[in-house]
Amino acid sequence: MPLDPSQAGRAYPPGPPYQVEREKIREFACAVGLTDPAHHDPVAARALGHPDVLAPPTFLCVPMQHATDQVVLDPELGLDYDRVVHRDQRFVLGRPVYAGDRLTLTVHIDAVKSPAGSDVLELRAEVAAADGTSVATVFMSLVTRAR
Repeated sequence: MPLDPSQAGRAYPPGPPYQVEREKIREFACAVGLTDPAHHDPVAARALGHPDVLAPPTFLCVPMQHATDQVVLDPELGLDYDRVVHRDQRFVLGRPVYAGDRLTLTVHIDAVKSPAGSDVLELRAEVAAADGTSVATVFMSLVTRAR
């Protein structure tokens, strides 16, 4: 059954804050092959003017994955997650992310489309720091493959 296009424009309440930890940044940096000490060593990061270990820009896909759980598991949306593939992701950064940040993500459904029998779900998350300032906007597209 196709997704309901009227779900576009819907926003979900923010989930619990995501605590950015040094070790998570290090693990992510290693996974994507980044060896710059700013991503691994707080002393090196501070020597470069950062307050703590610097997260790679694409690190935001980690809290995004947690935040989108409420969307993909929403029975009202009716997404067949067994048939979902990740289509696209992009980041608009307002400021760097550092170890110690507490990030809150508010997820929006920007569009629901059904080209060629597949469903495309376009999501956007507004990422804010603990003080409410904007950190980034993360965009993600998911496709539910046609049967």
